[in-house]
Amino acid sequence: MPAPIPEERHRLDREALLDAAEELFYGRGIQAVGMDQVRTASGLPLKRIYRFFATKEDLLVAVLRRRDQRWRGDLAAHVDQAADPRERVLAVFDWLGQWFAQPGFRGCAWVNVHGELGASSDAVLAEVRSHKRAFHSQITSWVRATGTSVADPVFLLAEGAIVTAGISGDPAVAGHARAAAATLLGTA
Repeated sequence: MPAPIPEERHRLDREALLDAAEELFYGRGIQAVGMDQVRTASGLPLKRIYRFFATKEDLLVAVLRRRDQRWRGDLAAHVDQAADPRERVLAVFDWLGQWFAQPGFRGCAWVNVHGELGASSDAVLAEVRSHKRAFHSQITSWVRATGTSVADPVFLLAEGAIVTAGISGDPAVAGHARAAAATLLGTA
C-alpha cells in the first residue's frame, strides 16, 4: 500500500494542476486542450488528476472559481487605492487597461468559456453567471458610493471594453470606456 500523500503535497499538486489547466484553457480554449496536455503541463499523472477532479468539466469549474476570486480580488485591491468614490469607479477602467496590455491577454475567460460550452454545460453556465453577477455587484457598490444611479451603464462599459479589447487586441479601449464612464458620473 502506498504511503499517504501529505496535506501540503496535496495542496501544492492541486494548485499546480489548476495553474496548468488555467493557462492551457485560457490560452488555447477548452475543447482544444486534452487531458493529456493538462497532465504534461502539470507534471501529474492522469490518475492523480482524476482524484482531484472526476471530469474535465469539474476541473474547468474549479479553474473558473479560483480565477474569479483572484481576478475580482486584484481589481478590488486596485480600486481600493483611490480615496474619492468617483476616482474609484474610474480606477476600474485603469485596471482593465493594465490587464488588456498584459502579454497573453485573450479577453474575458468567462465569455470565452461561455462561447465554447455555455449552451452544453449547466455547471459552466452557472460559474459564468456567478462571475458576472459578482462583477456587477462590485461595480454597483462603487458607483452607488458616488451618489449616482448609473451602475448598469458603467458595468456595460466595462464588459464592452473587455470584449472589445479581447477581439481587437487594443488596450486603448479601456481609456475610451473610462472617458464614457466619467461623463456618466459627471452628468448623472
